[in-house]
Amino acid sequence: MATLITAGLLLLQSIGTNALPFDNQLNARQSSLVSCLEAGNVPITISTYSNYTEYQESYNLRLSYQPAVITLPVTTDHVSLSVTCAAAAGVKVQAKSGGHSYGSYSSGGQDGSLIVDLENFNTVSLDNSTFIATVGGGVRLGNLALGIYNQGNRALPHGTCPGVGIGGHFLHGGYGHGSRHWGLALDTIVGLDVVLANGSFVHASTTEYPDIFFAMRGAGDSFGIATTFYLQTEEAPAQLVNFLIDVSAVLDSVDTATTAFMTLQNWVLTSPLVNGNLSFGLYTEGTSLTITGWYFGDLSYFQSTIQPALLQGFPTPNSADVTAKDWLDSLLFIEGGSPPGPLAQPLTGYNSHDTFYAKSLVTKNAEPLTQAAVQSFFDYVINTGRTQSESWFTIINLYGGLGSEINQPSNTSSAYSDRDSLWVFQNYGTSGTAAYTQGITDFVTGLNTAITDVQTDGQFSAYLNYLDPMLSKQDAQDLYYGADLAAQLLTIKNTVDPDCVFWNPQSICAN
Repeated sequence: MATLITAGLLLLQSIGTNALPFDNQLNARQSSLVSCLEAGNVPITISTYSNYTEYQESYNLRLSYQPAVITLPVTTDHVSLSVTCAAAAGVKVQAKSGGHSYGSYSSGGQDGSLIVDLENFNTVSLDNSTFIATVGGGVRLGNLALGIYNQGNRALPHGTCPGVGIGGHFLHGGYGHGSRHWGLALDTIVGLDVVLANGSFVHASTTEYPDIFFAMRGAGDSFGIATTFYLQTEEAPAQLVNFLIDVSAVLDSVDTATTAFMTLQNWVLTSPLVNGNLSFGLYTEGTSLTITGWYFGDLSYFQSTIQPALLQGFPTPNSADVTAKDWLDSLLFIEGGSPPGPLAQPLTGYNSHDTFYAKSLVTKNAEPLTQAAVQSFFDYVINTGRTQSESWFTIINLYGGLGSEINQPSNTSSAYSDRDSLWVFQNYGTSGTAAYTQGITDFVTGLNTAITDVQTDGQFSAYLNYLDPMLSKQDAQDLYYGADLAAQLLTIKNTVDPDCVFWNPQSICAN
């Protein structure tokens, strides 16, 4: 590997910018970078290639960037040369796994970066003695779920969108409806193969390169490119209780909604019925509110005991879909499509997009939402949300409460710091295929401030997988990591990537 990296650097130094034909608009830095990559036989695409737009187009069409070069590596040597060639040319690097970054940071978060697209790293292999899955860095969640289930009836607590890539999702937390039962997706990582800023290829774990292992699990975009994940899987349950309960009548008044939510919050914090077997979220678009989730247990017990207690503060439901399903059907159910989309995703040519802005809000077990904050939020949802012409939604997922495995690891076990979370809000506004308007940004911001402006001592934080690209780097790091963890991560960064080769507008970096 060292010989290959050295060769790449020598190629960059020795090849003139006129060695290959380039479009006149390509600057010298890009030309040198392309020369180095092509001399190392690294597959690439640039703006003059017919397939460039396919790989350049971001999931969030509101934030579209033009990478200088996109590499399509097939081997880890290709990934290493991608990094060393970019570093020598002074070009910033970001990896792209599934490409769903809310801020288009997997496209660099700026024009002119080098993007390492990992779509060719798409294998899933399960060891049926250790039940550790070896998973390529470009695998999408639907293919991951199918792969480990079909190879050994195994499961993982990942998110609900089948097209999301493993990279950002697992490295920045990774919530799914199995997480209160098994922990976050991040917590299943037992090893990582990582390409570092100097092009070296290392295996990181608790015993090998522990600082890299620590930093990658929570802040991976700033520290390296994970080409392979090693994940401790769980036995897939034979059946899960799936529930979708329409309680829209609760939005008939602000007071009714406030009382119901406060009753629910007290229940999840105090009731002996609440444990890691229960997972749910609330979904509202202003005129409707549903409670959706899983219960790892018996259907009849859920219906007779858990369900009435869960709904004790709410009016009589409009409808309740409560059924037992196997693991794969449960994944389809919780994905929420109508009809549900397939778990299997294309290995190339993925083409899903939206035009949107989102913010998150993480609340704490130690500082539950106050009645005043909840009332302010539902007043905004009911009286302001219904006047919006654009589409929006809020999802409020229960992370904490009694018995949650999300909060079991210590804050020092990884670079994911929210181990006292209670509710996590995702506030999302979209124009779909229409032009984006400033009103969406203002309204989504208002969903957050309806709470934070009222409960000023709430110790709120934010969830990196719902990143807010409008935050300054300092504010983002305060909200995602906190000052102490951000300082610890910067110390590691200055050791392994002092030139900030791996960069986006909110990355851990001294400049």
